[in-house]
Amino acid sequence: MNELTRADFERARAIVAPNIYKTPLLTSRILSERTGFDVRLKAEIFQKTGSYKIRGPLNKFTYLTDDQKRRGVICSSAGNHAQGVALAAKVHGMHAVVVMAANATPSKIAATRGYGAEVVLHGTIWDEADEKAKQLVAERGLTYIHPFDDPQLVAGQGTLGLEIYEDWPDADVVVVPIGGGGLISGVSMALKAINPKITIIGVESSGAPGMKKSVEAGHVVTLDTVDCIIDGLRVKRVGAYTHAVVSRFVDDIVTLPDAAMFDAVVWVMAHCKLVVEGAAAAPVAALLHGKIQAPAGSKVVCVLSGGNVNLDQLNGLRWN
Repeated sequence: MNELTRADFERARAIVAPNIYKTPLLTSRILSERTGFDVRLKAEIFQKTGSYKIRGPLNKFTYLTDDQKRRGVICSSAGNHAQGVALAAKVHGMHAVVVMAANATPSKIAATRGYGAEVVLHGTIWDEADEKAKQLVAERGLTYIHPFDDPQLVAGQGTLGLEIYEDWPDADVVVVPIGGGGLISGVSMALKAINPKITIIGVESSGAPGMKKSVEAGHVVTLDTVDCIIDGLRVKRVGAYTHAVVSRFVDDIVTLPDAAMFDAVVWVMAHCKLVVEGAAAAPVAALLHGKIQAPAGSKVVCVLSGGNVNLDQLNGLRWN
């Protein structure tokens, strides 16, 4: 495993900082009272493109050769990585092709095109879109940008961890959603490079617990089926690199059904006045359902990874 150091993350931050926002760490009185923890929310919902996914590509693209930049890049994505790659490619003056599942959130498809990327729709889950992207790599000579299993991408995502430490160096626990594992890999390595005693907890959909099963098995496990409609968490197979990182640096992984996360989306809207997508609500859902095991009064950060919510998926949900 290519273990990243604090210097690697500081280098990545110097690269990405001119083109991102340093997002706020918000206090949450009601979550703190409800859980018995001192809770703050890392509001990456206010990031450019509406999620943390811009950080990784901005870092990754600086390492491409001139020929690779001339040919352009391609990625597969449920939506947020698509927008991150599209905007980062625009910043670097490159052409980007993005393969998205045909059932991706319409607003994410439109936003990706709006950033100037060429969008190809294929399949119903990320894994199927990924197969199509790799086919187009061979056909068109594009450089493939993995959505999570890439150390340079992970270094960019981990800059979020540096910001958490700067704003709250006393944080005891950081709770992070897990799809393919890129975000939690970067955040866990960055934070533990500074404070080895900090606790990192991942949250997955119980219908797509690929990372939890892989860590338990000691090797990457491909799920037979995925019963998850939250695009940021709907992954059949996590990365080999991210699995190695999570196995070493993440202290626990908890799971909840999609319904609990959608309830948390509505709860955050009602009580925190913030718009978060399903994956971003996962850490809050874990808190609300008592999944986070830590001493009373612990200083807990929930990473709100993105705000590109699919409002159609909220139809029929009740306010808590």
